[in-house]
Amino acid sequence: MAIALRTLDDGAWISVNDSRQVSVSDVWTLSRGAFCDCEPAYVLLEAFVDVSVDGPIVAVDAVGQCLECGERDPIDRLPVGRMVDGEFEPYEPEGVQSRIEPILDRS
Repeated sequence: MAIALRTLDDGAWISVNDSRQVSVSDVWTLSRGAFCDCEPAYVLLEAFVDVSVDGPIVAVDAVGQCLECGERDPIDRLPVGRMVDGEFEPYEPEGVQSRIEPILDRS
């Protein structure tokens, strides 16, 4: 099944199958080391740069800022939801998240 993923409104929204689903206005709770040294890091997303799907997981590349220490950096492959039976199920920003690690070539 094909899934249409894209950023909208200059990176303010993630659209899944032509429906706005995830907004940059949320504060995401990230595990230590996923963004900065705060434990946990409360990161306000400022803009989405890209969106992709890895298996059932919908992940974004974004720019964010930690509300505790002020660190402002890109975030790669932050899981924001998953696809279940063709439907998008968003993750709660308050739930502790970590980034999806890139698949390493083990050959």
